[in-house]
Amino acid sequence: MSTRGNGNDEDLPAAVPPEASAGALAAAEPPAGEARPADESGPAERPAEDEAEALRRECAELREALLRRRADFENYRRRVERDRGAAAAEAEAGVLRPILGTVDNLERALSATGAEAGLREGVELTHRELKTLLESLGVREIDPLGQRFDPALQQAILHEPAPGFEPGTVAEVYRKGFTYKDRLLRPALVKVASEGDGGAGGSDLQ
Repeated sequence: MSTRGNGNDEDLPAAVPPEASAGALAAAEPPAGEARPADESGPAERPAEDEAEALRRECAELREALLRRRADFENYRRRVERDRGAAAAEAEAGVLRPILGTVDNLERALSATGAEAGLREGVELTHRELKTLLESLGVREIDPLGQRFDPALQQAILHEPAPGFEPGTVAEVYRKGFTYKDRLLRPALVKVASEGDGGAGGSDLQ
């Protein structure tokens, strides 16, 4: 019997065959065990970004360690050069110290009276040449007569009033001192003027 007589046939959806429904459902659902494709901006990119960040941090740490090692090496090199220079200067000073006694003996010979003219001339020449040699090597003479007493360069063996000298100044030099490249080879042995009549007399004479 026909159903068109009720007038509602055109409002009803067309019937879908059972075979077509099963096929559409199978096409919509992925096979078992197969994951749906992940979104391109989803969690799949996160591990790669984390690994890249870790590599950047490791690279920065290695660079900082390298810079520290380089700075440590430069400091070590400068310290070695400084110690080597100080050791060389001390070795040279050890060679020069014995020569100073020769200078003293020559000066004593020059100060002696009654020496023959030829002998004195030869001693003067030797003395002058030796002092020139020492000066060329960096040795400087300390002759502090009349200067303020400096305990860093001079050794006082006597304190007493000295006419013509202010208290605290060197009134007499018993033995000259010497320096070598800002290094003290030996201090000068001196007498220092002290307070007293001699000091007052020194003020009047100046």
